[in-house]
Amino acid sequence: MTNILLVTSSPRGAESLSTRFATEIAEGFKVRLGGALLTRDLSFNPPPHITQAYIHGRVATPEARTPEQVKAVGLAQELVDEVKAADVIVLGSGMINFGPSSQLKAWFDHITWPGVTFGYSAAGRPQGLLTGKKVYLVTAAGGVFSEGDWVPFDFQTGYLRHLLGFIGLTDIEIVRVEGTVFGPEAAKAAIAATEAQVRSVLEKAA
Repeated sequence: MTNILLVTSSPRGAESLSTRFATEIAEGFKVRLGGALLTRDLSFNPPPHITQAYIHGRVATPEARTPEQVKAVGLAQELVDEVKAADVIVLGSGMINFGPSSQLKAWFDHITWPGVTFGYSAAGRPQGLLTGKKVYLVTAAGGVFSEGDWVPFDFQTGYLRHLLGFIGLTDIEIVRVEGTVFGPEAAKAAIAATEAQVRSVLEKAA
């Protein structure tokens, strides 16, 4: 059985296109692969920003941790365990001020854990420890950032690919929905293009 982890993060709620298409992919995989689906909605249940309790607690021995450190590290461990258990990860991200939402950044801050999700080789090179998983990264943006003049301003897609790769998640397929702010017809065309891409992704998994 395939374990599927769906992580959504847009604060737009039901209006979010990244959440819509990420959910369609994850639920489609569940049907086609007969898998178990776990959803982590970071907008509905946002992780806190990391504090000293997490920074110091994650390097302390379990018996030396304060109650605050136990709580902070416990949440990080829960999030890491969800990623570790997944065979397929579907990550939805809506662009906020050219980058990912603060909720999604906080999730990465918890799971990017030295000695747990990444380490270093004898030569000092970083090595991701969460390998052997497939990631579908669904990004949404009002403008067009995949080509043209605005490519340098896409601090969402490249940043997320880097963070995923840093912890070992290098098998990434990107699904974009963009160009929805240029009027109803442009939005309709953008959504139709993404719908076609989602169908293609699911057909390959069937």
